[in-house]
Amino acid sequence: MPRVSKARGKKDARKASRSAKRAVKAIGDRKSGKPQVGAIYASTPDESVRAECALPLERFGIPFETHMFSAHRQPETTETYARNARKRGLKVLIAGAGMAAHLPGVLASLTTLPVIGVPLCGSPLEGQDALLSMVQMPAGVPVPTLAVGKAGAKNAAILAAQILALSDASLVRRLDDFKHRMERGEKV
Repeated sequence: MPRVSKARGKKDARKASRSAKRAVKAIGDRKSGKPQVGAIYASTPDESVRAECALPLERFGIPFETHMFSAHRQPETTETYARNARKRGLKVLIAGAGMAAHLPGVLASLTTLPVIGVPLCGSPLEGQDALLSMVQMPAGVPVPTLAVGKAGAKNAAILAAQILALSDASLVRRLDDFKHRMERGEKV
């Protein structure tokens, strides 16, 4: 199970960057061990959803890392992470957040990597507020937004795999196999 990093402030942002290297879940890419996907969730209650996101990434053998930080409570950490993601070899970011759900949009504003949004339940509105927040990004800051909760987290991982498969023939074969197994009734 990947380690979740928490960080606060500039000093902790550097610490989070160092711990990110240790927090890598390197499955599949055994040569480099570098994560290709970064999954960021805004708070501790999101842990079960984060775990659902990890399952397809593990299944497809995609190296990934997970972190927990909030765009509201740790803005410096969010900025440092987004600005350094490409340099560290990440290719896709997945961001889950509830309520005002600024994390995906803030990340997308700071990087040219694709950022996939996963709205989460975190208020009496049961994720509808997060969903509306994510789909209302201004022009120039795209955040493809998926379903609320666990289904959205799984689909975010599958979408990340499909994006990576654009330049990875072996991943295309694994995705084809996955689709065939779904056709035969296997659960996602």
